[in-house]
Amino acid sequence: MIAVILSPLYVALHIYLIWRLFIWLGACYKVFKKKQVVALLLLIYAFFSCAILIGFLLPNGSVKYLISGMGNFWLGILLYTVIIFVINYYLKLIYFKVKNIPLKKRNTTKFYKISGLISIFLIAFVSIYGTLNARNIRITNYKININKKVSNFSNLKIALIADLHIGYNVGYRQIEKMVTKMNRENPDLVIIAGDIFDNDYEAIDNPNKIVNAFRQIKSKYGIYAVYGNHDIDEKTLAGFTFNYTKKKMSDLRMDKMLVDSNIELLRDEYIMLEDEIYIYGRPDYMRLGRGITKRKTPQEITANLDKEKPIILIDHEPRELHELASAKIDLDLSGHTHNGQVFPGTILCRLLWENPYGYQKIDNLHSIVTSGVGLYGPNMRVGTIAEIAMIDVSFA
Repeated sequence: MIAVILSPLYVALHIYLIWRLFIWLGACYKVFKKKQVVALLLLIYAFFSCAILIGFLLPNGSVKYLISGMGNFWLGILLYTVIIFVINYYLKLIYFKVKNIPLKKRNTTKFYKISGLISIFLIAFVSIYGTLNARNIRITNYKININKKVSNFSNLKIALIADLHIGYNVGYRQIEKMVTKMNRENPDLVIIAGDIFDNDYEAIDNPNKIVNAFRQIKSKYGIYAVYGNHDIDEKTLAGFTFNYTKKKMSDLRMDKMLVDSNIELLRDEYIMLEDEIYIYGRPDYMRLGRGITKRKTPQEITANLDKEKPIILIDHEPRELHELASAKIDLDLSGHTHNGQVFPGTILCRLLWENPYGYQKIDNLHSIVTSGVGLYGPNMRVGTIAEIAMIDVSFA
């Protein structure tokens, strides 16, 4: 519904941007004043600006996958077009005021033409960089100590991944790359902290190849996962979802895909490693999922656990950190934030979350939030990285 409400604003924004673009092109090159050229450029611009809607309306298939991916890429271009346009506008305004250039002559100045070229170069540079950067998966290392004794472990090497968002932005190639890099680190345990899928199972390109990639993961103690707010069967348009009266749950094909991938999904339950370390999987704060009607409080989670043993919690969103610390949880592993994914979201992210990214310690609780491997919405990362968090846990 929000997407429908905002659509007039989206259309108005594009009309204004294309109008300003044609004014600049016409001032620089006379060929762009010809009707045939204007018509061609309008068609091209209209296609890309409407790609997100066209992809949404198309039936499932390779064409839908391609155009939907293009639409997500366009969202990133649009973001930086608006930012750079605003900066350019005010720089020109200052320049014209200082130089006392009248309104009628501003579009013919050399500064006007050069500033436009610089703006287009910057938009292209940031967009290309953001796209390439999003596909470059890094390793981020952490070392922590849990002050509890265990007999069978001197340390535990955990690979934390999250926010894969397998769908129109992320396909099997990114997952294969992730698995290859992860296996080089030789983890004892692999944790997936939610948002494995991107709402729509039909958006997955070649599920069999993705399953095969997951099955190549080498982990001594297995792979454990929780679902996030996007691991549900739900259509989205430009990042906005549509409200339905029924409870939002995962597509059963998603569940089967995890089973086939040797990934154990924890639904408000725990397993124990060597009868000494708890691994507890918590349902998502916004989407509890199938079979769960109420999310347990941190105190309820640990009420029947032996608090002398290490307790590791997987929770998609980094919430209730002080409450988790009070409940004697030792390590909280999360994702969800993407660390903002694209600037200026990186700034906004720090205003919304107590631990938006990285490591934070609250009393005896270690909180680690990964920026994730995949993407949501704009098909790029600017100011953030795609990562696998490698956590070396030692025990006192």
